[in-house]
Amino acid sequence: MKKTILMTGTFDSKGKEFDYLYRELLRRGVSVIAMDVGVFAPVSSFPVAVTAGEVAKAGGVSLEELRREADRGHAMRVMCSGARHYAVKLQKEGAIQGIIGMGGGGGTSIAATAMQGLPLGFPKVCITTLASGDTREYVGTRDIVLFPSIVDICGINRFSAMVMSRAAGAVCGMVEKEPLPDQKEKPIICISMFGNSTPCVEKCAALLEKRDYAPLVFHATGGGGRSMEEMIAEGHCEACLDMTTTEWADELCGGILSAGPHRLEAAAKAAIPHVIAPGCLDMVNFGSFETVPEKYRDAGRVFYEWNPMVTLMRTNLEENIALGKILAEKANRSRGPVAFVLPLRGLSILDGAGQPFCDWKTNQVLFDTIRQYANPDIPILKVDANINDDLFAKEAVELLLKIMRDD
Repeated sequence: MKKTILMTGTFDSKGKEFDYLYRELLRRGVSVIAMDVGVFAPVSSFPVAVTAGEVAKAGGVSLEELRREADRGHAMRVMCSGARHYAVKLQKEGAIQGIIGMGGGGGTSIAATAMQGLPLGFPKVCITTLASGDTREYVGTRDIVLFPSIVDICGINRFSAMVMSRAAGAVCGMVEKEPLPDQKEKPIICISMFGNSTPCVEKCAALLEKRDYAPLVFHATGGGGRSMEEMIAEGHCEACLDMTTTEWADELCGGILSAGPHRLEAAAKAAIPHVIAPGCLDMVNFGSFETVPEKYRDAGRVFYEWNPMVTLMRTNLEENIALGKILAEKANRSRGPVAFVLPLRGLSILDGAGQPFCDWKTNQVLFDTIRQYANPDIPILKVDANINDDLFAKEAVELLLKIMRDD
C-alpha cells in the first residue's frame, strides 16, 4: 500500500522550494497531501489539499481577517494551532504515515508545532535554517528530526536541491518499514538518570529486567525529564523509579537543565507507583565557567568542571531546604502509591566520601525537610550507601516492587 506524506509549509513565500520538495517526494513513490500555512496566495504549482483558509479557520480566525490585521505574531499563533489540528486529525484518521516541513523561523515554528502533536514513532522531518543552537522549543518532547538546510531556503541551487532531496529520502525511508513489534510486551518502568547516577540506574535496570520488566531510561537534562513526564501522562508506563531528580536543582537555581515546574507531577496524576530519590540534587548545571551567574561566582560557591562545557555547582543549605519542600509537596499530591528512598552516603559520584561535593550534613537537611513536609503515610527508606552502590540500587528496586504489589 502506497504511503502518504503530509507536506506542510508557507507556499506563498517558499512556493518554488516546495515545488521541488513535492517532486522529490513523488519520485520516491509516495503520495503527498500538501497543507498550506502561508497567509497570502500560494505561488506553488502542485495541488493543495488543505488550504491556508482551512488552516486559519481551524486556528479560530478567518484568513481574510488575518490579512486585514497584518499582525505577523497573531497570524503565526493562529496558523500554528490550525496546522497542529489538521496534522493530528489526518494522523488519527490514518490518512498520513509521515510529515515533512520546511522553513526559516516562521515556517519551522508552524511545522514543529504541528509535529509536536503527533505520537512518538510517527516520522517527522523538518528542513530548517534553525537546526543548530538551542532547538528545545522546536523539538519539545517529540522525536522530530531537524534537517539542517545549510544555505537559506531561498531558491533552488545545487546545495539546497541536495538537502531537500536527502530530506525527502529520509522521511520516505522512515515510512517505508514499520518498526518490528516486540515479541513479548513487557510492562514499562521509567527511570531517570544522569552522568553522576549512571552506575545506579544501570544496576536498577538490570534488576528490573530480571523481573521481566522493560526499563525505559531518560536522561535528566531538562528535555529528558519532560519526555518522561509526557510518557507517563500518555499512559505508557507501569511505574516510575525516579532516581535522578536533579532537574529541580536547575529549576530552583537557574541552571541550564531545568525540566520546568511540573516535573514530578505526571506520576502523581496518573496514580502509578512512584519511588523518588534525590539523585544528583547536590548539583546545578551551567555551561563553561564564564556562563555561571556572577552572583554565584562572587559567593564563594563550590564548583566542579565536569568537562570544558559543563560546570557543576554544589547546592547549599538553603537550596536543599527548598528542594526538600518541593519534593515532599509533589509527593503529597500523588493519587497512587509513592515512597522516598534516601542515600545516606552521597547523592552522586561527586558526593561520595572524599569527593569534591561531599557534604552529608547538607544532605541530611534535605532528608529532614522531606520528612517534615511529606505526608506521614508516605514511606521513607534510608539506605546507608552512596546512590551508586549496589545496595542502594537493590533497595530502591525492592521498594518500588513492594509498593507495586501493595497497590
